[in-house]
Amino acid sequence: MDGTDWIRRRKLAIMDREMPRISIVLGTRPEIIKMASIIKHLESGNYDYDVIHTQQHYDANMSQTFFDELGLPAPDYYLSVGSGTQAQQTANAMVKLEDVYQKTSPDMVLVEGDTNTVLAGALAAAKMGIKVGHVEAGLRSYDWRMPEECNRRLTDHASDLLFAPTEHNATTLRKEKVWGKIFITGNTVIDACIDYLPVAERRSKILDGIQFDDYIVFTAHRAENVDDPKILRSFVRILTECPLPVVYPLHPRTAKMLKEHGLYEKLVEHHKVQLIDPIGYLDFLVLMKHSSFIVTDSGGIQEEATAPNIRKKVFILRNNTERPEAVEAGYAEIVGKDEETVLKKINKFVEEPEISAKPSPFGEGKAGEAILSILFKRLNNVRNSRI
Repeated sequence: MDGTDWIRRRKLAIMDREMPRISIVLGTRPEIIKMASIIKHLESGNYDYDVIHTQQHYDANMSQTFFDELGLPAPDYYLSVGSGTQAQQTANAMVKLEDVYQKTSPDMVLVEGDTNTVLAGALAAAKMGIKVGHVEAGLRSYDWRMPEECNRRLTDHASDLLFAPTEHNATTLRKEKVWGKIFITGNTVIDACIDYLPVAERRSKILDGIQFDDYIVFTAHRAENVDDPKILRSFVRILTECPLPVVYPLHPRTAKMLKEHGLYEKLVEHHKVQLIDPIGYLDFLVLMKHSSFIVTDSGGIQEEATAPNIRKKVFILRNNTERPEAVEAGYAEIVGKDEETVLKKINKFVEEPEISAKPSPFGEGKAGEAILSILFKRLNNVRNSRI
């Protein structure tokens, strides 16, 4: 079947349906978490939708268990994309997603964030004439070393509906003159924190295994950090010289690099550093909630820490952030990667702790509901025309 014939048949299929069909594409832990409130709203109503899991994180401990943990239905399609170079992973996902789209003929594909899965989901849909909605649109680090920066920019410019978490994100999109329609909705990660922390407090046993009463949560996994031996050694010094004990859920990538550079045993043997295996989302919520503060190179943690039921200071081990709102609201501080600078900032906070009194800049926990309200209103009004 050529492209023209498929588009014609797809239009006929759409016209015959009573309601729009949504395909949710995801492939990593953060995407599952941030799509959770959207999937739950769809599941609770009479909606036509499917979930496509590319399995970009092919380790079940890093992705599949989250569906069970979050009380979400199993995905309708598993694509086994797995690892590879940036081009291989993106291309493999596009080919497999195209095959699913041809079978299901969705009215809209919904993607979230900035992974290779997100870019593949958006490009495959756009090339097939399927409308694209981008959740968490408009984030920018302006750091082209990060594959995520390329992914989020291209996805934004391929999308018909752009769901920006904040006014700052919406302004960025307007300045770039994206073609799609922009809506400010808040961030679905706050939905997840509000929904799941009470569940986590009841179920999680993570604190039973933590050696310290007062501790810092530390995470580092970005390739531009952990693949650089100089930066990795700097992080090890930060860990071993922190004024408070440190709990470090160790990402497999980071563990591998620490061992390669002879740094792993130094952390294992240190009396104030506790390395633990990667943990589930509910355990991590509890670990954050009961920490003194957080040191990380993660983007999502910068958002989660601002949730009204968490509210923690975050020190960002990067030279920039695509979440400047967290910095402006006083929840986060960019401290770079130099150990002297980072330790100075941490010690100052320990001596004079101060947590922002401002509300989360990422919304009140109703982003998923807002996104679906906008999406279905637009689709129902213009089923057979461009959004």
